[in-house]
Amino acid sequence: MKRILFPTDFSEVADNAFVHALELANTMQAELILLHSFELPIVDNQYFPQNYMMIYESMELSQFDMFKEEIPKLRAIAQARNLGHIRMSHRLMDGDLVYNVGKAVEEDKIDFVVMGTSGGGGWESFFFGSNAGNVISDVTVPMLCVPQDVPYHKIKTIGFTTRFRDKDKKALKRVLKIAHKTNAKIKCLYVKKDDSDVDETKVRAWEKEFEKDPITFLIVFSNEVTATILDFMEQKSIDVLTMLTYKRGFFESLFHTSLTKKIATGYSHPVLVIPID
Repeated sequence: MKRILFPTDFSEVADNAFVHALELANTMQAELILLHSFELPIVDNQYFPQNYMMIYESMELSQFDMFKEEIPKLRAIAQARNLGHIRMSHRLMDGDLVYNVGKAVEEDKIDFVVMGTSGGGGWESFFFGSNAGNVISDVTVPMLCVPQDVPYHKIKTIGFTTRFRDKDKKALKRVLKIAHKTNAKIKCLYVKKDDSDVDETKVRAWEKEFEKDPITFLIVFSNEVTATILDFMEQKSIDVLTMLTYKRGFFESLFHTSLTKKIATGYSHPVLVIPID
């Protein structure tokens, strides 16, 4: 059975992303593992030599009590959507969020991570300033990032950005499995810049290989990569945008100071980040 990790701080942003995680679990026939990560404050034990352990035990207990109170609320959300049958388990971990997500992914053999983000300053804020953005840099499995206030709706069209590399093809095949399960179509976008080195022969080879699959390829000649991606999302009614690298260097080069006003006002689509070698 597939396993989906859902890190949550029990905020409204997380509760909204939880619905997306539930629906993905239902589609993939997967188990949902809820992770709440918290960090205890550093206490100098030279000032509290006798009460040191008592302070930490009290803090840990308060986190555990809060965890117990919030879990039934999430189960109620599942029941309300007729998804009470989704198998759910729980992890409460002390420490850094990024580290704990990585540890849970490894120990629980996670296949997907779903996480909400509240980056209010647009895509740039999301990738550089949110917890989700930090996790992206280290996660080793596909991660669905759900912006705040974006309600779930059935995935009909998946956007896929590519440069027609061999490792892109491997990622496309992973996305294709999701598309088959959701009966979705995939629209592949290649933004061909002046210095692009992809020739027509390679493009035609890809089209031939995937001709029996629900995939269409679109090539747009432009040096404005960010604006082209946004136009592509709107014009092609993209429900989820797939991006094929999680290294910060990639995002820094993609979302730099030439951000359009549209990006600055926010993003309104879930982003599926797939790590590639």
